[in-house]
Amino acid sequence: MRVIVIGGGVAGAAGAVALRRIGAEVTVYEAYADPAGQVGSFLSLAANGLRGLDALGCLETVRQAGFTVPRQRLWAETGRLLGDTPRGRPAGDSLMSVTLMRGRLVEALRAEAVRAGARLVTGQRLVGAVTEGSTVRAEFDSGLTAEADLLVGADGIWSATRQILDPDAPEPRYAGLCSASGVAHGVDVEPGVFNMVFGRGGAFIYLAAPDGAVWWAAQVASPRQPDLASVDLDLVERLYQRERMPAAVLAAATEWHRPTLMHVLPEIPVWRTDRTVLVGDSGHPVGAGQGASMAIEDAIVLARALQENDVPAALAVYEQKRRARVAKMVKSASANRDAKTAGPITRRARNLVMPVAMKLFYERGTSWLYTHDVTEGWQNTERLVPSRT
Repeated sequence: MRVIVIGGGVAGAAGAVALRRIGAEVTVYEAYADPAGQVGSFLSLAANGLRGLDALGCLETVRQAGFTVPRQRLWAETGRLLGDTPRGRPAGDSLMSVTLMRGRLVEALRAEAVRAGARLVTGQRLVGAVTEGSTVRAEFDSGLTAEADLLVGADGIWSATRQILDPDAPEPRYAGLCSASGVAHGVDVEPGVFNMVFGRGGAFIYLAAPDGAVWWAAQVASPRQPDLASVDLDLVERLYQRERMPAAVLAAATEWHRPTLMHVLPEIPVWRTDRTVLVGDSGHPVGAGQGASMAIEDAIVLARALQENDVPAALAVYEQKRRARVAKMVKSASANRDAKTAGPITRRARNLVMPVAMKLFYERGTSWLYTHDVTEGWQNTERLVPSRT
């Protein structure tokens, strides 16, 4: 089976690994010269995403590219502790959340895909796709064309594949938050803890890296879409000057990363045709720290479906297995965003209720997400590759 993957980010690289594991001939086409690069801030992989990496044989490689973060603490703008829980896993789960730069994750998955036999072609932007019988032909802006049995759109929230698949597909819209991030030095932060402060100006995340640096990200609430040229360190410092730890981290900042707007995408009605399918953010950006993990899950479910069915039937199985889970994750992510943009009255109510809710309901309320094993429920019960853990 010949497969064209559009996009060399997390979804595309994970998809290439999974498809090579089932013996497909895979070529990844990426618009940018460097599919990894220092794009975006750090991200975390929860237990469900780590189980997926284990099924792909990539878990140890990714762990080495980042560091484990066993716990998560949520803080009010006043400095009150709202919750202290295991990070991205149920209590007792040995798969501790891994935090790393997005570029390092892409590099690790891309290298594994190439080792597995996938081809990577850069500098090619998809502009068209035509299906003729059992073949799909991809057309690129350079004039290059390529044919395959399946085209996988893994080209992110601004997906060209999605628009080709359905010209009436909804467009991304601004989510009311912009993100700025960087590194600080000289701040005393407990290692192994992912801290999130629900500040007056938005959420602020900080954690200690193994080398003693503090990685931080400010998710600034702004109802109107800001001009990113106006978002600088001075502005972010002013927004968080009343929150003790965010103010201390920002005062010690030694590195500033390019700010980005955060977007949401309404539900996509068309995920597939008989020969084309969307995976990852191209079909369902979820946010809430689950984007990479959900993309990895997608890759495995798609590969499993193709292992057991012909292409059109496999794509139907893939959609059936992913739609409900993704929809539930999108709903959870929406509540997550609302908490980061809450006004004064909502913040006060949250500060009263959340400590009790976290103790009583957090683990039960997140078990559907973190305990999910994407490799279960298939006729072929073997992993895509033997476990390396």
